Amino acid sequence: MEMRAVYAECLAEMMEKDRHVCVLDADLSKASGTRNLYERFPKQMFDCGVAEQDMASIAAGLASYGFKPWIESFTPFATRRICDQITISISYAKQNVKIVGTDPGISAELNGGTHMSMEDVGVIRSIPGMVIFEPVDAVQLRAAMPVLAAYEGPVYMRLFRKTLPDVFPADYKFDLFKADTLREGRDLTIFVSGLLTKDVLDAAEQLKAEGIDCEVVNVHTIKPIDRETVIASARKTGAVLTVENHNVIGGLHSAVLEALAQEKIPAVAVGVQDRFGEVGKMPYLREALGMRLEDIVAAAKKAAALK
Repeated sequence: MEMRAVYAECLAEMMEKDRHVCVLDADLSKASGTRNLYERFPKQMFDCGVAEQDMASIAAGLASYGFKPWIESFTPFATRRICDQITISISYAKQNVKIVGTDPGISAELNGGTHMSMEDVGVIRSIPGMVIFEPVDAVQLRAAMPVLAAYEGPVYMRLFRKTLPDVFPADYKFDLFKADTLREGRDLTIFVSGLLTKDVLDAAEQLKAEGIDCEVVNVHTIKPIDRETVIASARKTGAVLTVENHNVIGGLHSAVLEALAQEKIPAVAVGVQDRFGEVGKMPYLREALGMRLEDIVAAAKKAAALK
């Protein structure tokens, strides 16, 4: 299933059970996959129009009266456009609002640089009290949705809208604050979030054949990062590679390095190298921004050689 279809299905299950669960969108319900929910739950769905600041403020107000709002828009408009509303009306006020940004990073594709948020994690990570989560497949998303809903406080979720290959088994157990070790290794730890997780696993297989044994850790919650797992894995292997669909400044790479600041362990990054995006399909953007499987393999070899 498409990730947005799983997201909408999980929302429907919540809304069926609890009339306080509601969804606010910025005239993007079709893009977010929630269009059909308007027919099923007309009193729990709100189209705020192309006015994300208003959407965030309304959600904060609803939360203050005991409602459980989810707000959704394209990632740049769910973060940098409403940064002040998230900071003051939601996080500072300790309101239970879930924020969903769709098409993160290069997945914005033909919408181009204006819609291609390379900085959203960095923006939200700097706001006190925020939790940041990014699912890697439909299995993890389905397991995470009720956990996110039960968490009392603001959460930002980076949601790839279309289909992603399964990484986790059907019986996967989700822990919001615990990173998942997908593969044990001894020579290098690759910390990865979101879209590129399957590519990292494929790269690890290729590297194994070349004599580099990689440990792969999916950091689905970038804030607060699972410091215990990050430090333990990095100490075990002695070298680190981070892989993310985001600027290497402010996102996963920064969070991992902050956790490892006292460890003196070499680290290399695959991600957006402090630049804006551009119009293009995914294969072109991966090549242009150095995020292909071969780029991951090359960076892993560089990191392992620094030990």
